[in-house]
Amino acid sequence: MNKQMSLQDVVGQLRDGMTIGIGGWGPRRKPMALIREILKSDLKDLTIVAYGGADVGMLCAAGKVKKVVFAFVSLDFIPLEPYFRQARQNGDIEVMEIDEGMMLLGLRAAAWDCPFIPTKVGLGTDVIKYNADIKVIDSPYDDKEWVAMPALKLDAALIHANRADTRGVCQITSPDHHMDDWFARAAEKTFVTTEEIVDTEFFADEAEARMVFWERSQTTGVVHVPGGAHPTSCAPNYGFDVPHFQEYNASAKDGGFAAYADKFITGKSEDEYQQAVGGLDAIQKLPKPVY
Repeated sequence: MNKQMSLQDVVGQLRDGMTIGIGGWGPRRKPMALIREILKSDLKDLTIVAYGGADVGMLCAAGKVKKVVFAFVSLDFIPLEPYFRQARQNGDIEVMEIDEGMMLLGLRAAAWDCPFIPTKVGLGTDVIKYNADIKVIDSPYDDKEWVAMPALKLDAALIHANRADTRGVCQITSPDHHMDDWFARAAEKTFVTTEEIVDTEFFADEAEARMVFWERSQTTGVVHVPGGAHPTSCAPNYGFDVPHFQEYNASAKDGGFAAYADKFITGKSEDEYQQAVGGLDAIQKLPKPVY
């Protein structure tokens, strides 16, 4: 059972109008090689569900996005993702802005095949006021109200992992695997880029198996792309590329996304992209952030 694919194979399984969940968190462990491949494709009218960073910003800047479901879209040390900010301010996209915990509950509801999960989160806030799709319901057991967080069903999830085998067992060794396991379970198909392909026997070690967070049956395809999270981080392999993010952020005021894409993405393979940012060795030497 070999689930290895190419970046092009994965994008070839995506369709216009799909709802796509993207794993990672802000500038951390985003499947950026897949994002770059989508940017080079004809895909459009996508609904993106993400704890967003440059993945969301780039897709918005390229006109690929119809709607974003998000709790935040940030580059962390650059608080507001520049191209998402432009798209939001210009009214170019539809949005569902929700609390981080509400997004988690929406993914869990989809994974459990439930229409919603009740929560107190959001009661009495503008989250309810500005999201007509989110209802407040009466409890059948007492006189209290609950927010009914609807399921966030995904057609596909895109995730970046530290290691995987060819059968789709994926390992995340970063200090936090964020909500990637719930993205995988909430999706009809899950595609994973990985820093390293290992033999299946690698996971026989209990210490290694403990860092596997979803079942291999949830993994549709695996793509071997060392450095594939750049310019986001992939701890403990490498940190995020601060100078590159600064250049990306500056491009929003000087030249626009087309100029950034022409320099780094358009007409380039993933290998050529990595050469344009200094090569894989340079990516793997990026320092880990200190907080």
